[in-house]
Amino acid sequence: MAEKVYVTRQTISNWENGKSYPDIHSLLLLSSLFNVSLDQLIKGDIETMKEMIDEQEVKKFNYYGNIFTTHLLILMISAAPLFIWLEQYAVIPFGVLFAITMFWASKVEKIKKENDIQTYKEIVAFCEGKKLDEIHKMVEAGKRPYQNILKVIISAVVTAAICFLIGGLTHIFLN
Repeated sequence: MAEKVYVTRQTISNWENGKSYPDIHSLLLLSSLFNVSLDQLIKGDIETMKEMIDEQEVKKFNYYGNIFTTHLLILMISAAPLFIWLEQYAVIPFGVLFAITMFWASKVEKIKKENDIQTYKEIVAFCEGKKLDEIHKMVEAGKRPYQNILKVIISAVVTAAICFLIGGLTHIFLN
C-alpha cells in the first residue's frame, strides 16, 4: 500500500497509530485505491481530530499559564530586593524579567482570544475540555467588563501588598 500511495511504510504506520494523518494528495490516492469517497474516508476522523486539537490547545494553555505564573511570581518576589541592592541599576534586570513575563502573558492571552475564553467559568470549562452552551456564554460575556476592572484592581492590590511585604522583610533583615 505504501508504494501505491507513494509514502514510506513508517508513514503508513504513523497513520495507523494516530501519530499523523495523511495529506490531501495521499487521501486522494487512498480514496482511489480503496474505491471509497473522500467523505467516507475522512468523516469518522474529523471528530477525533477536533478532540486532539482541543486537547493540544488545553495542554498548551496550561503550559503557557504555568510558565507565566512562575515568571510573575519571580518578578514580584525579586522587585524589592533588586531595587534595594542595585538601586537605580535594578531597572535593567527588572525590565528583562518584566519583558519575559509579558511575553508569556501574551501567549496565554492569544490562546484565550483564539478560543473566546475570558471569564473564570469559561477558562475552567476550557481546561476541562468542555464548552459552555449559548446562554451561559452570553451571561459570561456580560460579566467580562466588570471582571476586567476587578482584575486590574485586585492585581494592583496584591502586587503592592507583596512588594511592601518583601520590602519590609528585606529592610528588617538587612538592618
